[in-house]
Amino acid sequence: MTSRSQRDTRLRLVTRQPITAVRRATEARRSRPPRPPEGTPAPAELAALARLVLADAVRLARWADGEGRRGGRTSPPRPEPNGILPAPELRRAAESLGLTDHRVRAAWNHARLAGLVELHDGTARSGWRLRAWDRDDTAVLRGWVALFDAWSLCRTAPSGSDPSLVAEVIEAVPQLLSLLHLSSGTAPAPALLDLLRQRVAELRTERHEPPADGGADPLPALLDWTWEALVSVGALRPRTDGEDVALTALGNWAVWVKLEQICVAAQSPAGHIEQSAEDLLRACAQYSPGPARVEYRAWLAARPVAQAVSELLDAARGDDALLRGLAFEALRTVGAPAEAAVRAVVDEPRLRPYALLWLAEQQGGEPEQTALLTREEATWLWVDTAAAVADHGEAHLLVGHLETAVQESLPALLDEVRATGHPRTVQVLIALAAAHPDPALAKAVRRAAFEVHHGAE
Repeated sequence: MTSRSQRDTRLRLVTRQPITAVRRATEARRSRPPRPPEGTPAPAELAALARLVLADAVRLARWADGEGRRGGRTSPPRPEPNGILPAPELRRAAESLGLTDHRVRAAWNHARLAGLVELHDGTARSGWRLRAWDRDDTAVLRGWVALFDAWSLCRTAPSGSDPSLVAEVIEAVPQLLSLLHLSSGTAPAPALLDLLRQRVAELRTERHEPPADGGADPLPALLDWTWEALVSVGALRPRTDGEDVALTALGNWAVWVKLEQICVAAQSPAGHIEQSAEDLLRACAQYSPGPARVEYRAWLAARPVAQAVSELLDAARGDDALLRGLAFEALRTVGAPAEAAVRAVVDEPRLRPYALLWLAEQQGGEPEQTALLTREEATWLWVDTAAAVADHGEAHLLVGHLETAVQESLPALLDEVRATGHPRTVQVLIALAAAHPDPALAKAVRRAAFEVHHGAE
């Protein structure tokens, strides 16, 4: 047998971050990140452009967060159930900010989609991106990309449109944007319309659906709706009749990023982009954090956010504690769009500790287990992490994991571990007893395992 140094271990333990504490990480060669196309502005310039696009949304979000209250309102705004600002709030914001009702309505929609405002218990409050807006270019760009991804929610589709056809147009748009990007950022509108017709026909054939009826062609109107929505989020330049469709610098950069994500996933050893969430997580357990995040982003880019988040949470509900931790690490890549789904699982005992820590991270803080979790929840999480170590790690890491427990003594730890009801308690204790070099301690741990197994008090 050969020994491994702590540096070579397959599992890192981080006391305050159980999400990363259950990662198997091997030494991985990190390749230099791909360079964007020549002429792409630097990240700081792109962030400045994104701040211009979202200037109204930021002003409105700050007004809703506090500036408006200094003007006389004593509580944050309470949007309607669908998230829209009620008419009195909309008028108050328009008067305070000197904007038209239409601009306020659009800015509010953009602020929600970019994560600048969040709805909690019926009230609106600032999102973490708003707090980081002036100092963090990465947060700005991610906020804008979130808005870009949600372009179809920024304009109402033409009245009377067939919902299934609208969905097919939305599905076809990435191919149109890719053509624009590969054509140096511009392309004639008729060529894009022809490509849209071709792609919609392909989608209907793939789904064994009949072609569109022979009536009036709705695709030109839907394509115009698409361009208007993408112009509103700053991905396309405004155009007049007869002009070519052109990507902005932001739009060109965003399409390049998404194409790179897909290429990275397609070139990975197992082609993770088409795998299930569980298979993705098992594969990414072999990677160090940077390459794993690249795989997560590529996998997420290939499917709707709601579907991806649901699949990751389903994987987290399984029996493998390692996948549970990695699922929440992948959800960190999703960010704010996953918040509602994560909040919805807070009452599930198996996911609650991970969800609480994840939500705290989304608020921009460094979560401390002792401040967020009850003693029982922290102990349950300790056992769950130990199960991941026992299943996928090295024996000396399991011994070292003892130091991360919140209890001050071994007897206290064993008493509380026995009370957790974690399904892997016996296996964890047996593995710990087998690994620990102290005979007396190992004996006490074996006795605890015996008592749990036989239901002794």
